[in-house]
Amino acid sequence: MKAFWASFFVFLYVLAMLRPVFPLFEYVIDQDYIAEFLCINRDKVEMQCNGKCYLMQKLNEQNEEKKQNLPKIAMEEYPIGFIDVLAIPSQKTGITKGAPILNYSNNYSFLYSDSSFRPPGLSI
Repeated sequence: MKAFWASFFVFLYVLAMLRPVFPLFEYVIDQDYIAEFLCINRDKVEMQCNGKCYLMQKLNEQNEEKKQNLPKIAMEEYPIGFIDVLAIPSQKTGITKGAPILNYSNNYSFLYSDSSFRPPGLSI
């Protein structure tokens, strides 16, 4: 059942991604019909439009539809800077200004060995 839903959602995603290309598919499939009956410039043979004007009209309609579906965002309502949000108010602590805070911890150790052991293959 999970495979069905996964393939269903993949199908919907692919369908949504191909939606802008549908007018081109329609034009390629029905080019003769569009050129003969739907072309705006079918009376002007010298233009050799062959239905491209109809295709451009459909693409422009689709772009206008896409622009209408986008929500309008007023930038005045949303602050661009986020510095005011991240400003941390300074709190006074009991530490005086002159006393430095040292949290340094030296965890380095070196084991010196004066052994004559050398790994095989290493010659000095």
